[in-house]
Amino acid sequence: MSTLSLSLTFFLLFHACLALRPFRQQSQNQCQIQNINALEPNERVQGEAGYTEFFDSGNQQFQCAGVEVIRHHIQPQGLLLPSYLNSPLMVYIIQGRGYQGIMLPGCPETFQSSQQMQESGSFQDRHQKIRHFREGDVIVIPTGAAHWMYNDGEEEIVAVVLVDSTNAANQLDQYHRRFFLAGNPEQGKEQSPEEGSSNIFRGFDLDILREAFNVDQETAEKLQSRDDNRGHIIRVERGLQVIRPPMRIDQEIRGPRDNGLEETVCSAKITSNINDASHADFYSPEAGWTNHLNSFKLPVLQMVQLSAERGVLRRNAIMSPYWITNAHGIIHVTSGNMRMQIVNNEGQAVFDDMIQEGQLVVVPQNFVVVKQAGEQGCQWISFRTNDNSVVNTLAGQRSAIRAIPVDVLANAYQMSPEQAWRLKNSRKETVMFASSRSRS
Repeated sequence: MSTLSLSLTFFLLFHACLALRPFRQQSQNQCQIQNINALEPNERVQGEAGYTEFFDSGNQQFQCAGVEVIRHHIQPQGLLLPSYLNSPLMVYIIQGRGYQGIMLPGCPETFQSSQQMQESGSFQDRHQKIRHFREGDVIVIPTGAAHWMYNDGEEEIVAVVLVDSTNAANQLDQYHRRFFLAGNPEQGKEQSPEEGSSNIFRGFDLDILREAFNVDQETAEKLQSRDDNRGHIIRVERGLQVIRPPMRIDQEIRGPRDNGLEETVCSAKITSNINDASHADFYSPEAGWTNHLNSFKLPVLQMVQLSAERGVLRRNAIMSPYWITNAHGIIHVTSGNMRMQIVNNEGQAVFDDMIQEGQLVVVPQNFVVVKQAGEQGCQWISFRTNDNSVVNTLAGQRSAIRAIPVDVLANAYQMSPEQAWRLKNSRKETVMFASSRSRS
């Protein structure tokens, strides 16, 4: 009985928090969009062992959704220097593998050197938890949590990052700001897409740093990294030597599912793989599959108010026209291509084009979308600005049209009852429809 009471209390508190959640920080006219375009990065910042691409944060589509998007390319043995942002992040690993650390305030250093390491002459070390990641993983990073990422694999890491810059947790302004804890990130920049991004220690007096850390002058100078020319992604020549458990490929997928009540901030699961079709929310051998990641599956998403969808469409397959009732969608094509049409409330097609691998499209809340894969099929990752986004489809079972009485449809569309019945019931599938060309 006590467990039931606790669950009911959590349920009521959670939904009360949703009701009190502040609206996103955007002006009334930012979503008056008459034309949507497929977007590509317009800025690139090079580091020693990789580079970062920036999509234009001033673009009207991003202004409407209140988000920004960047893409990291990290070479083998590349280390993305520690930094933190004034906004929450959601990272999707398109390619590669590695591990990363997220420094959560107040959490203990639970990873520590063994006695054998200490006896062999290695330095004794303790640090916060390190987590492995691989292709298909979604990583959640709370606002203000310092983090770093390292490539211990043999291929380049490609990671697309959604920055929810108008999240209520950001109380600076409508853009994200990155605060580096090391290096000289501005090295090699002609113009900084992340305005003001630099090593925070450079702003302090050396004597203050020396006193604060109880170190010598040379060490304090190294904190400021004024002569470091490696940029924001550096190469670790001999590989990174950190305390970490061995990687278990199936640990995240087949491990026990937590209900969120027993999780603490320090031990919370922040990574989930959504590339496995066997865990799909919708699956059709002929048409494709989708896998949604929300706060019911990954409770930490309640903190950042974001969710994600992994989608795969087979050759020429169609996804039912749909709209998201409570979130903007940011769709990044990871493989292949597809034709997309996006229609606004005025019945205008604000986008009607092929979107290619590496391109990105922003779909404002309630705008209707239809997708059809190209000859090679299509795969994508979609970020959404609500931790439990709700999708309404227009065709197929459990769709809005299917839920309307035949006579209402007949009168609304000036058609016969027989035509209205066929409109409702001709499509037996639910979310994705195989192309008649593919079947033939």
